[in-house]
Amino acid sequence: MAKRALVCCDESVPHNLSLHVDDTAESLRAVAERIALDAADLVRRRRREVFSGNLAQDGAVSSKSTPTDPVTIVDSESEELIRQRLAELRPSDRILGEEGGGDSETSGIRWVVDPIDGTVNFMYGIGAYAVSIAAQRDGVSVAGAVVDVPTGVLYSAALGAGAYMRDSEGEVTTLRCSAETAMSHALVATGFGYGAARREHQGQLVASLLPRIRDIRRIGAASLDLCLLAAGRVDAYFEHGLHPWDWAAAALIASEAGASVTVPSPTSSGDDGDITYAAAPGVAQEFADALDKLGALRQL
Repeated sequence: MAKRALVCCDESVPHNLSLHVDDTAESLRAVAERIALDAADLVRRRRREVFSGNLAQDGAVSSKSTPTDPVTIVDSESEELIRQRLAELRPSDRILGEEGGGDSETSGIRWVVDPIDGTVNFMYGIGAYAVSIAAQRDGVSVAGAVVDVPTGVLYSAALGAGAYMRDSEGEVTTLRCSAETAMSHALVATGFGYGAARREHQGQLVASLLPRIRDIRRIGAASLDLCLLAAGRVDAYFEHGLHPWDWAAAALIASEAGASVTVPSPTSSGDDGDITYAAAPGVAQEFADALDKLGALRQL
């Protein structure tokens, strides 16, 4: 990762002040960064207040698609904060969030929001969960930010302008994928769905892929998987059944860092079982061919 002298957001501006906002990708990225940082601050603080270890206050956790697919009161609070901030800065835009439906828009910009990606990790106190915010135009992500909440690391990108990471010390680096060229040496990230039938298929797929690669990593947050790919810390990633809010920001970050990225339709649902996959350029074709041979490119 090459060092970059300029910071990707202005730390001299308090989080609650308005930004100069227009429809350029760089301006939209600044909005995504600032609001994602605000939401990450909320999530970090509220975890200490709501959870003791992995024990939550009464009524703080409920289930969504299956009993193993949780949502917490902090997910809802984080999304509400994000919606409020966007309403202040971008009142004509639409918002698609994990915990709520889309709003009307007249600007042509849709914000795609995951208030906590990695809710299970969040509940258990495992340090891998994130806030993810992306701006899309005509279904294409043009700006995005992902904040690794426990570490405070900010990843962001604007279409055609590169991808960057700012660590907790404020140091900013340009993100680039790994230079790996042999799939047999590739470290591959993946994730699993919540339904038993899909999990069974995914487990079989991993078992078939594992002898062909260096190893598998299961982080538990798709946005962080893709950001780790962008940072060269894994070489490839795949997962079936993601929703748009899972990939909208991080897929752009990975792409701007040089990865070959394939995502579902922006109108897709995780229930469709489409695959999202991405890889560093040196292994991208071999990885795609392997997924194809294993039958992984079909819906699960």
